[in-house]
Amino acid sequence: MHKKVFIHTYYVYIITNKYRSTFYIGVTNNLKVRLLKHKNNILQKKKTFAAKYNIEFLIYYEKYNWIQLAIAREKELKKWRREKKLVLIREMNPTFVFLNSDFE
Repeated sequence: MHKKVFIHTYYVYIITNKYRSTFYIGVTNNLKVRLLKHKNNILQKKKTFAAKYNIEFLIYYEKYNWIQLAIAREKELKKWRREKKLVLIREMNPTFVFLNSDFE
């Protein structure tokens, strides 16, 4: 009998506002749903950091198969200075184009 192996996908992501002035870093197992939640929080005027600064546009993400690695990476990125985050984002997304449509 074969044991079923489920491959999970987790995302560490960075979103910003339309001015690209403020960043939010998070982790999720469903980036499409999470991006919608950020957008809805803004529309509903929820008192979250992302909603306060109208942060809903995806500019960077990484994929992981282990939640522990994703959480560790999220914590690492949150400690970085803005300049270091900008270098990381530019490596994947040089023009800071919004990537939300990749997950619609």
